[in-house]
Amino acid sequence: MSRSAAGQLSPERRAADLRRLRAERFDVLVIGGGVTGAGAALDAASRGLKVALVEARDYAAGTSSRSSKLIHGGLRYLEQLEFHLVHEALTERGLLATRLAPHLVRPVPFLVPLPAGRGLRGLPARIFRRSYYGAGVAAYDAFAGVFGGGRGMPLHRHLTREGARRIFPSLRADVLAGAIRYYDGQVDDARLVVTLARTAASLGATVVSSARAVGLIRQAREVTGVRVRDLEAAAGSPDAEFEVRARTVIAATGVWSDDMSRMLDDVGLRPGIRVRASKGVHLVVPRSAITGETGLILRTATSVLFVIPWGGHWIIGTTDTDWRLDRSHPAASARDIDYLLEQVNTVLDRPLTTADIEGVYAGLRPLLAGEADSTSKLSREHAVFEPMLGLLLVAGGKYTTYRVMASDVVDRAAHRLGAVRPSRTADLPLLGADGYAAMWRDRADLARRHGVPVGVVEHLLERYGSLTLDLLALIEADPLLASPLAGAPEYLAAEVTYAARAEGALHLEDVLTRRTRISIETSHRGLDSAEHTAELMGAVLGWDDAVRAREIAHYRARVEAERQSQLQPDDAAADAARLGAPDVRGFAVDRGTDGDSVELPSSPR
Repeated sequence: MSRSAAGQLSPERRAADLRRLRAERFDVLVIGGGVTGAGAALDAASRGLKVALVEARDYAAGTSSRSSKLIHGGLRYLEQLEFHLVHEALTERGLLATRLAPHLVRPVPFLVPLPAGRGLRGLPARIFRRSYYGAGVAAYDAFAGVFGGGRGMPLHRHLTREGARRIFPSLRADVLAGAIRYYDGQVDDARLVVTLARTAASLGATVVSSARAVGLIRQAREVTGVRVRDLEAAAGSPDAEFEVRARTVIAATGVWSDDMSRMLDDVGLRPGIRVRASKGVHLVVPRSAITGETGLILRTATSVLFVIPWGGHWIIGTTDTDWRLDRSHPAASARDIDYLLEQVNTVLDRPLTTADIEGVYAGLRPLLAGEADSTSKLSREHAVFEPMLGLLLVAGGKYTTYRVMASDVVDRAAHRLGAVRPSRTADLPLLGADGYAAMWRDRADLARRHGVPVGVVEHLLERYGSLTLDLLALIEADPLLASPLAGAPEYLAAEVTYAARAEGALHLEDVLTRRTRISIETSHRGLDSAEHTAELMGAVLGWDDAVRAREIAHYRARVEAERQSQLQPDDAAADAARLGAPDVRGFAVDRGTDGDSVELPSSPR
């Protein structure tokens, strides 16, 4: 069986994996299907351990689909003298861009604008700033080149004011003395996580989403498993809850780490770890709203602001504020949006307004709690704790260094299990990486052989790598799948079918918000694509008319709740508005109804 076939997260595979969860005992059970949990499952499976992963919602449904979409070393950590963090992150950036996932991680250029000074009096300040920032970017390149394990990125370059405005005409000339151009990595964060989960599955891992850990199973003072609830089970089903036995449990639950801690309260244990959530809000605007060929990185009073090219769009973010409200659906408020617009407009010749905004998303960073008053000063390092025999908690860190976090926690698990094989993931390409370079080089021939435009092949290669052959096979079997998706012509109908067949998508929002990014890339937020998407998914998942209608109603309610939250003046009001839409996952099992009769508000188109 090919790696692609072995890693398919199909409906049939989910049913089989649920049976395995109930019947077998695992060496390692991972709780959490974000980037760290999926990375840990892959690391453990690659060492030959018997592995299971359960995720309460969808892969990357939390923090791991709501990042700045960057694989980066953290330029600002140099200023904070955290050289080890920069070294570690740049090493991982190089591995991802050159060996592990070159189809998903690619270079993106950025400008560091240098503020203008006034006349000759401002000359010393201008010289100092260029020297200061130049030294920082040079050190960044040096860390990547000397220690980075394969750069995968071009070197930096100094630019005059005219040179900077030539490649970024939207920069205001009066606030600019010049710029420095450097490169970092860009990634579709949700696609990387799904690919990690599929790669783990291809090595034999049992991988199940919509499976919520609701309690720990203990014998004396040792954790021996987890009680799990299948959120897709019918209401009242005796199979809705079951026990999963494991020799070691790894909790990679990010901002939900404190929930795991509370499961130990009855035995009086404190895990010695506390995670603080920091909210980061991003705006998405059309590429036509700003004229430029690179991204921007700007300093603000409280954080760093990125303006990032993203296909036919720009991503603008991020905020960095403490968040103590609902963690499943963090909400962006009008205050957050106004802050981002105000900051970016200080350097743009045409100010952006709310009318330019296509999409908004908010995510929570899991930061190890410390003494700092500002979340931006909390540590981005990670930690591994063993609060009880058989239970390991991993928390903190950053998206870029997921593989290091995964390796560290699995090292602890392997030591406990008596397994001595070291981590192999630094040399293990993810699904879609093998053969990608050759396919990209020969993409014109590939397009001709399959009778599709070269642009279609390029689009698929940049999202699926060598797995593009799977999608082209779907199109050959059903040429209608080559048609554009309604409301989102940059995506193909085949991508929706593939998401349901091979990528574990179970609900409409899984496809519209994570397998594709239609929910943030279109002004209709995916509403114009919902019916077509539901039709395609339903053909794979066996949805009848009632289920399709329910999925569409839930998605419309979700979009309306998000839109309402973004009109609210503060976090508390935004959170209340966002929670007005029920979560489609667990709707039946949590509310004791099959959901067919539920009435949900529709969002205006």
